[in-house]
Amino acid sequence: MSSETETPDYKDTLFLPKTDFPMRAGLPKREPGWLERWQQIGIYDRLREKEGRAPFTLHDGPPYANGHLHIGHALNKVLKDMVVRSQQMTGKDARYIPGWDCHGLPIEWKIEEQYRAKGKNKDEVPVIDFRQECRSFAENWIGIQRDEFKRLGVTGKWEKPYLTMDFHAERVIAEEFMTFLMTGTLYQGSKPVMWSPVEKTALAEAEVEYHDHKSHTIWVAFKPRRAEGAPVPVDAEGGDFDTANQAILDEELGRARIVIWTTTPWTIPSNKAVAFSKAIEYGLYRVTATQEESWTAAGELYVFADKLAGDALEKARVTEYERVRSVSADELGGMVLSHPFAGMDGADGFWDYDVPVIDGDHVTDDAGTGFVHTAPSHGQEDYEAFVARNWIDRMTHNVGEESEFLPHVPFFAGLQVFDRKGKEGKANRAVIEKLVEAGGIIARGQVKHSYPHSWRSKAPVIYRNTPQWFAAIDRPVGDGQDTYGTTIRERALTSIDQLVTWTPKTGRNRLHSMIEARPDWVLSRQRAWGVPLTCFTRKGALPTDPDFLLRDPDVNARIAAAFEAEGADAWYRDGAKERFLGNGYNADEWDQVFDILDVWFDSGSTHAFVLRDREDGTEDGIADLYLEGTDQHRGWFHSSMLQACGTKGRAPYRGVLTHGFTLDEKGMKMSKSLGNTIAPEQVIKQYGADILRLWVAQSDYTADLRIGPEILKGTADSYRRLRNTMRFLLGNLHGFTEAERVAPAEMTELERMILDRVAELDEQVREGYGRFDFSGVFNKVFTFATVTLSAVYFDIRKDVLYCDAPDSLRRRSARTVLDILFHRLTAWLAPILVFTMEEVWLERFPGEDSSIHLQDFPAPCPDWKDTGLRARWEMLRNVRRTVTGSLELQRREKVIGSSLEAAPVVHADAGTIAALGGAEFFADACITSGMTLSTDPAPAGAFTLPEVPGVAVVFAKAEGEKCDRCWKVLPDVGSHAHPGVCGRCAEALG
Repeated sequence: MSSETETPDYKDTLFLPKTDFPMRAGLPKREPGWLERWQQIGIYDRLREKEGRAPFTLHDGPPYANGHLHIGHALNKVLKDMVVRSQQMTGKDARYIPGWDCHGLPIEWKIEEQYRAKGKNKDEVPVIDFRQECRSFAENWIGIQRDEFKRLGVTGKWEKPYLTMDFHAERVIAEEFMTFLMTGTLYQGSKPVMWSPVEKTALAEAEVEYHDHKSHTIWVAFKPRRAEGAPVPVDAEGGDFDTANQAILDEELGRARIVIWTTTPWTIPSNKAVAFSKAIEYGLYRVTATQEESWTAAGELYVFADKLAGDALEKARVTEYERVRSVSADELGGMVLSHPFAGMDGADGFWDYDVPVIDGDHVTDDAGTGFVHTAPSHGQEDYEAFVARNWIDRMTHNVGEESEFLPHVPFFAGLQVFDRKGKEGKANRAVIEKLVEAGGIIARGQVKHSYPHSWRSKAPVIYRNTPQWFAAIDRPVGDGQDTYGTTIRERALTSIDQLVTWTPKTGRNRLHSMIEARPDWVLSRQRAWGVPLTCFTRKGALPTDPDFLLRDPDVNARIAAAFEAEGADAWYRDGAKERFLGNGYNADEWDQVFDILDVWFDSGSTHAFVLRDREDGTEDGIADLYLEGTDQHRGWFHSSMLQACGTKGRAPYRGVLTHGFTLDEKGMKMSKSLGNTIAPEQVIKQYGADILRLWVAQSDYTADLRIGPEILKGTADSYRRLRNTMRFLLGNLHGFTEAERVAPAEMTELERMILDRVAELDEQVREGYGRFDFSGVFNKVFTFATVTLSAVYFDIRKDVLYCDAPDSLRRRSARTVLDILFHRLTAWLAPILVFTMEEVWLERFPGEDSSIHLQDFPAPCPDWKDTGLRARWEMLRNVRRTVTGSLELQRREKVIGSSLEAAPVVHADAGTIAALGGAEFFADACITSGMTLSTDPAPAGAFTLPEVPGVAVVFAKAEGEKCDRCWKVLPDVGSHAHPGVCGRCAEALG
């Protein structure tokens, strides 16, 4: 053998990886360049040119155009983009038209704030000028948000989005509303609705969220009115109670007071009844002793639910009491009470009316007293109880739009429940003080409880009786589209169960229960920026009169044409009423409605002006998928369902996917006050958009998702491992040509094992993307790329790739498999890592029109599947782990420096030994220079792993010399034409 000084340097004869693909990604700086490139080559429109594809349309739920994006926006848009891209790459024509919600209170409120800062009065500004300022505000934010969404790598028709304030959109929204008008589902009613005193408008359930709120609690005693010779009350049918019913009331009960408990003292002036439940046991209680300071006294008689009497009396500082007897439902139903303010000086008889005791299904004995103060103008259940008794004429109108008591209310006129900033006004305390003066209160306190707040202003709301416009969801829709039901509710519930696929399936239950129990839809808002309720009412007519609403197709057509040309501003122009009514009507006999539509009606109508009307919409106006956060069960999913069921007769979507909310690393809700928010811009600036997208892909979006610095570090580490895998592929595919390709049937066994895994994984990826299981897809691909490939297959095949002759079957097989892996990994990961996979693709296939995003997933290859090889692969991996474990011990003890210095002996049963493919093959798999496979029993002290039973390894050093080219230790080194090399390397050197 030649001496070391005489041995040639064989480094240049190795086929080492060659690539300019950097390990450091530099995504924050490089990603904008790819965005510009995609725009230049028109990726989205190029994909639309692919013919013969089944369409797939994800309809974008419109974000609101009034601020920078938060992390929830990023989560939502990235998920949508993954859906669109993966559907496209599986062979669909996947369309995505981004949109924006442009009307409504938040924008209007911003303009009002600007006015207040300048000392301007909104009411003095012409309404069209005001609306134009709102439009300009929205346009500005649409431009900002569009750039921020595109920066996330989201594909779509960005140059032609849909906007609810586009003239055509405003026309269609008005037409959809007028369909409700013409089919008889629209009506005007006066009932309690959630009202925002800050924003001075009605709110729908979807615009309300619940937060903790501290409320006053009071226990109020109502005196019997009959004892004073008051008129006999009327029963539920409107007739008098009979004298037998009156006789039930004995003398003691006739002196007893019924006690209610409420958290809204301000509603006491509007009390009209007290409710009880026939399912609750009640008793008559006598006070026998009290604390020195108490608003009751010994001898007083009260009626309580038995379960709650002790707690209520304790709150009233009663120290001793006795239960006199039970009180029956018949007795309670025969009672009439006096209002606590009845007969007070200065009340001017305002409260001198009967307060009947009524049975109510909503009354419970969970808290309070077992009796419910009933103010039908300020509570939904209270209102329904009065509707059932035909007592609508007893409704009150005592509270104004700023939650102030109106001038006709004694004692409290002008006092507010909440001020314009959402803080508590003076009304509650004034009512409590007056109750104390009247002797009507026996206890008071405070309670922290969940209370409705405006979704936008975050200020508390009240229930307030106002005239509003409603869509009746249980009234037959007169449009003849009765396939799925005759009412909006029936159609919606049928759609939920029969027409829509839910991801996750729990979404079905949530929306079903909401629609099953919901009241009529409040359509009207008392604002200026939006689409008006384009209808006319006959002057002097009542809402219940048949001719109250004008229903004329010609009038509707004139309105629609004007909106198409001028937008909804046409409704506010001088002479609009005369213009729309035309010559067929006397304008003086009709009133024009100026309320605007709930913005949820706007967004609920998008199926009509986007899916139905656009050329890139859908043939039937129905989307394949709606995708939003779980809050949209009460929002966009809900309103779209109701709106479409009122005009189309069914749901506007075939599938609904929901995702959770974003939390910080500790699982806490993000808020600026806590300082735990993470803006998308912040992540992109530090890591790049692909890391943010990878965070989405790694997370289970069906639950709430956590994000923070440590989580992002872990995501970045996963990214680096993937990038390393792709770099290996690129480096070892340098110069690959079709002439090298080997047919799978001719490949070496290890390569066929990998192709079996590829074929299996291809099925899992397609099935996972089809179910929108992005975390499942990513985790499978990531494990395959970083464990099966990088840690095993690549590790094994480095020797062949670097040292075998270019025309060897092993090397050509390996390079063919690397090419197959390249095309599949780049395609499988392209919907997730849109920038990085483009970089990888262009590194190998540069060109002006080249892009991974113009490719489909490579065709499935079921012929590659081989269950026999799959079982052998698992066996090989397990035995290999035992071998590498034994070698690691020798390396730690410095017996060897490299695994190539070893030639271990593997002891196993005959079946295992046969699965290893022979000693030479398995030695290559374990990266050793030699291997002995034995079915003999393992000697004592052999290395084993508990998780790999039946396999033992005995260490032995490889015999021979180290090859200067491949570094294997082999007996034949030095016996060939080229000095210092083994036979395989000598052959490669020629």
